[in-house]
Amino acid sequence: MSDPNPLAGTPRRTRDQVADLHFMDARYKLLDLAAFLDRLEKATGPEDHRVRGLRAALPILLKADGDRVAQILHLWSDPSVAPIEKADTKAASGVWPGLK
Repeated sequence: MSDPNPLAGTPRRTRDQVADLHFMDARYKLLDLAAFLDRLEKATGPEDHRVRGLRAALPILLKADGDRVAQILHLWSDPSVAPIEKADTKAASGVWPGLK
């Protein structure tokens, strides 16, 4: 039987170690998001629900409470519980269209 927590007993990394391992990837992703938002500002037409979802997630991203992923996924999720009769799109959009 395998251990349910494979990292149990291993020492935690320091913040410097985590930064050494992951900073450049996070830096790239942040710059890519900034470029995406710049392109959106130059584009025409109304802002759609996916962009509203990204903007609504930014304050969560900046909070220091350690549960950001769950909070953002919850924000983007469809809160309805009743099943729908027929899907209205061919694929998921990543953000619930009813997000205000």
